Formats: sequence, C-alpha cells, structure tokens
Amino acid sequence: MSQVKIQSALISVFYKDNLAPIIELLKANGVTIYSTGGTQKFIEDQGAKVIPVEDLTSYPSIFGGRVKTLHPKVFGGILHRRDNDGDLAQAKEFEIPSIDLVIVDLYPFEETVASGAAEQDIIEKIDIGGISLIRAAAKNFKDVLIVSSREQYPAVEALLKEKECATDLDDRRKFAAEAFDISSHYDSAIFNYFNQQEGLAKFKVSQREGRQLRYGENPHQEGHFYGPLNELFDQLNGKELSYNNLVDIDAAVCLIEEFDSSENAFAILKHTNACGVAIGSDVKDAYLKAFAADTVSAFGGVLVSNQTIDLAAAEELNKLFFEVLIAPGFEPEALDLLKGKKNRILLVKKQNLTAKKQYKSLLNGVIVQDRDLVTDQAVDFKTVTKKQVTEAQKRALVFASKVCKHTKSNTIILATENQMLASGVGQTSRVDALKQAIEKAKSFGFELQGAVMASDAFFPFPDCVEIAHGEGIEAVIQPGGSIKDELSINFCDEHNMAMVFTGTRHFKH
Repeated sequence: MSQVKIQSALISVFYKDNLAPIIELLKANGVTIYSTGGTQKFIEDQGAKVIPVEDLTSYPSIFGGRVKTLHPKVFGGILHRRDNDGDLAQAKEFEIPSIDLVIVDLYPFEETVASGAAEQDIIEKIDIGGISLIRAAAKNFKDVLIVSSREQYPAVEALLKEKECATDLDDRRKFAAEAFDISSHYDSAIFNYFNQQEGLAKFKVSQREGRQLRYGENPHQEGHFYGPLNELFDQLNGKELSYNNLVDIDAAVCLIEEFDSSENAFAILKHTNACGVAIGSDVKDAYLKAFAADTVSAFGGVLVSNQTIDLAAAEELNKLFFEVLIAPGFEPEALDLLKGKKNRILLVKKQNLTAKKQYKSLLNGVIVQDRDLVTDQAVDFKTVTKKQVTEAQKRALVFASKVCKHTKSNTIILATENQMLASGVGQTSRVDALKQAIEKAKSFGFELQGAVMASDAFFPFPDCVEIAHGEGIEAVIQPGGSIKDELSINFCDEHNMAMVFTGTRHFKH
C-alpha cells in the first residue's frame, strides 16, 4: 500500500501551537480523531469531534496520567499490518480500529532539567506513552504517518493539503526516520541526566541541530557541524562559517574566557594558537598590543575581544585583513564600518561555554575527557626559589599561564603583565619552543629584559632556565614535578631568578 488515505488519527501532544490548521484539514476530510486530556479539549475547541481514548480502551487515565494510551486497542490500531490477513482478522476480532496518523510529542525533559527543577519534577517528564507511540507508528511506517514534533507541523500541513489527506510511502518513511532521531535523542538525554550521578563509562552524545559546511579542513573533505551554534553566537556579517573557522573560533573563545570582564582583553589566533594576546586601557589599546606581538601572522586571523567593539577600535581593526571577529557587542558606528567587507565574519558572543567534557574521534573509537577548567592563580603559586616574585611579576605570570594553557604543546610563552611578547608553539622539544619564542620576540622588536616565561609542563633539565636567564628573563612559571626539579631551582637561585610551581600541567595536543 504505497498511498494511504488518512481515515483516523490519534493526537496527544504537549505543545499545541500551530496544530490548529492540521485539525482543520482533518476535520474537513472527515478523519476520525482520537485524543486525550488537554489535547482533546483543544481539538474540540477547534470545532472537531473527538473520540476520547478512554472510550476506545474502556480504561480511564490512571496513576496521575502516567498511563493513558498504553493499551492493545491503541497500539494494535497503530501496529497491525494492513496487508497481513492474520493481523486484519485479529483486529476485527478484538474490535481494534486502524489508526493511520499519529501526532504526538514528548514531555519537555531537557527543558525541565535545564530549568533547575527538582528531581521528582524531572522524573515526571520522562515520557512513556509518547515515546512508545512514536516508536510504534515509526515501526509501522508502511501504513502509518508519525508526526513526532511540533517543528514538523508546517510540513505536515503542506503535505495534507497537497495530497488531500493522503500520504505516500516515501513520506511515511521520511517521517519515521525523523521520529527515530527524536526518540534516540530523548533517550540519550535521559541517560546522560542519570549518568551525571552514576558515572557509567558509557558515551552517548546526540545533537539534532546540524549544518553542512562548505567542506572540512581541506576542500576534498566533507564537513558538518552539529550543535545549537545560534545559542552561542549571532552572526552579523560575512560568509558562512567554515570547518577551520569553527575550530579557530572554539580556540579563541576558550582563551578569551580566561580573562575577567573587568579586563580589556584581546587575542589574535591563527590555526588555534594565539599569535597575540594583550590587556589594554581600552579595546583599541588591547588590540594594538596584541597585534604588535606578530604583525605577520595576524593577517587572515581570528580575532576576539571580551569587550564591545567601539568605533576607535574598529578603525584600527579595519586596516587588517582578518577572517573572523568575535565580541560581546558592536557599537552601531563600529558595525557599519566593519561590515564594509562583505566576507568579514562578525560574531556576537552571547554566552560562555558551559560544556564540561571534550571528545574527539580517535583510532576506531572516541576519546573523552574533562575540559581543563583550572586557571592558575597567584594564590596557588608555590615559590620554590630564594627570590620571591614581585606583585608585577605575579600578574605577568598569571597572564602568561593563561595564554600557555591554550597553546599547542610543547609551548613556551614570553610575556609582561599585560602583553604576550612571543610564543614557541607545538615543538617536539621545549628548548626548541623557547628558542622559537626568543627569536620571534626579537624579530618584532621586543626587549626581553624583565619579562617572564611560562611553560605548559615541567623542565626535566635546567637548559630552558639557563637560556631564559641569558635573555634577561627574571621570573618563571611551570607546573613542577620533574625528578630533576632541583637542577632548575638551583640555577635560578644561583642567578637571582624567581620561579613558581603551580602543580597543574596544561598539555594541549
């Protein structure tokens, strides 16, 4: 039976907005409607006749509404096969009607969890009848159309109008696939809620919002993004975000969130690494300091600020070719100026990241870890040298550590208290990382006398502090933990350098 004329429908929904036009179409086509509770009243208010499910099953809604539709006359009406003589005979024997259309949605479990509701309220939003109806109707898509979300109402209305209340097999299969997407997502959300406490070593992630990207990292690779990106950003200008844009944006946002909103922080990133980070007296000042750290790499970069972009900053930014600018807001004059380049992506960051886990595909599986949410603070410093760090050095070490945390290992960051001077990025040797940073700092005209050095991991040998001392660096921050820590400590003591341990390693691979 490729085409099915809808003669009966079961409707039981939590959300009723935009349902009225569908009811009108069913009524106009003489469709028999079964329903329950509040949905029944809503349908009757539209002037349509309704057969209460209780009349069909001869059972009332019981246990506070926990059991309404769980009955053979309901599920038999959905699941019996119209081309199976045995099923048809049993349906006739037990007076089970055919149900050709099921419109049902699920209790708002995720929304209830997000609201901070009490556990009992959350538990009551675990749908039983609804999820069962969805699975039953989707399983029997050869005969039944399943509408499992209010988001589908406009498409269903158009379908019923076009085909005069009939459906084709392709229609029903498509809606069945969407129904299983909804049901699997719902079950994953419930499991993940329970697993917050149980901590079972299971991995379930479901994202129902997705977009196809122009391509992946390279043009020959297909790419998609899954997730509610519009919850984080409003895009005010520019071309569609690419795979590489998104990877860089993630790195930029993670870095800028290390800085308090009371600080005018600005960062410029290329290939997920900061080529400039600074704190300034205003946005323009912070940008110029960040730009000064690497005026070459900034070209085509991803820029991020934790302050609203004003006109003065925009006038400077407009001189640079960049891919993306992220900020919590744009003054109207600044926005007008920056929108002068049609491909320039301008994003308003609406909220901070809330995810507590990170995961990526690896080998033949997925690797999962907690996000690194530790930010090194001066109060946690353990001074291991005879020389103590000054207050200015403490601020510089905190600043350098924040940048170091978000830079590819092995890494070294050279900085003052409000400006990254240079970085050594992703080197196989920490000595190479330091040499790279020193060379880069000098190439952009920075004097390293009095600067500080941050390392993402411990020094197994004193070579890095020896080189740093030779360049005039006076204070060092590192996690500590090498069996040869004393070698670096002794060198610092002998050469009037200060060094603090944090006890926290910040590898980033």
